[in-house]
Amino acid sequence: MTEREFEKMVREHRGEIYTVCYMFSTDKDEVADLFQEILINLWKGSGTFRGESGLGTWIWKVSLNTCISLDRSSRRRPHTEPLSMDIDLFEDTDESAKQIGTLRNRISKLGTFDRAIVLLWLENLSYEEIGQIVGISTKNVSVRLVRIKEQLKKMK
Repeated sequence: MTEREFEKMVREHRGEIYTVCYMFSTDKDEVADLFQEILINLWKGSGTFRGESGLGTWIWKVSLNTCISLDRSSRRRPHTEPLSMDIDLFEDTDESAKQIGTLRNRISKLGTFDRAIVLLWLENLSYEEIGQIVGISTKNVSVRLVRIKEQLKKMK
């Protein structure tokens, strides 16, 4: 893949890449770091892409695997607390924004694998595509989504 082809691919799929990044972090700097790591892995892996799946499916898979790997390694590091001004200048006060925030908060409490499945489902990917990306059967995607939805309903 040439540099120009890579740039075109990133332009066309940056929305999906950012979606994955924001599912794993809300910190702007951390999202930028995740995005950069994904680009590095896409570039390194571009020579191994054989076209057995669609390009979009491959990008989802690389993006999720990168974020999952970084999420796992970050859990091994000691936890640090960022400094806060205890004020949110961008606080959303309308009802739909609150519901979205609640859903996002609940999803963030799920395990990494379940978060990935929900993310792909929320992006309206088919069960077959989700299965290809995360490496499970279509039936298993269906079963896991039912369980995840029940888990999300029970959260407070």
